[in-house]
Amino acid sequence: MCTNILIHTRLEGAGFGRKGWFPVTRANVTYDHPFHVDLEHAVTVDFVDEAGGLDARVGVELTVASARALAEALLAACAEAEAYESGGAARG
Repeated sequence: MCTNILIHTRLEGAGFGRKGWFPVTRANVTYDHPFHVDLEHAVTVDFVDEAGGLDARVGVELTVASARALAEALLAACAEAEAYESGGAARG
C-alpha cells in the first residue's frame, strides 16, 4: 500500500549527476515503495534542480535506520560547522 508520505524543502547547493554538476534547489523526501532497494518501503531523498529536468536529479533510497543516522550525522556536522564559524573549539 502506498503511504503518500512526501515532504519538500528548498535548498541551496549543488549535486553531481549524469551530466556533471548542477544546482540543487529542492529536496523531495518520501517514505514509500523503493525502486532499487529490496524493501517494502524506504526513505527516498531526491536532490533536484527544478529547472533542470530529469537529468538534474540525484536520488538515494535508505532504510529508516540509515535515514535517521544520516539525519543525525548532518545535524552533528552542522553543529560543528557553526561552532567553527563562531570561533569555537577546533576539532583535533
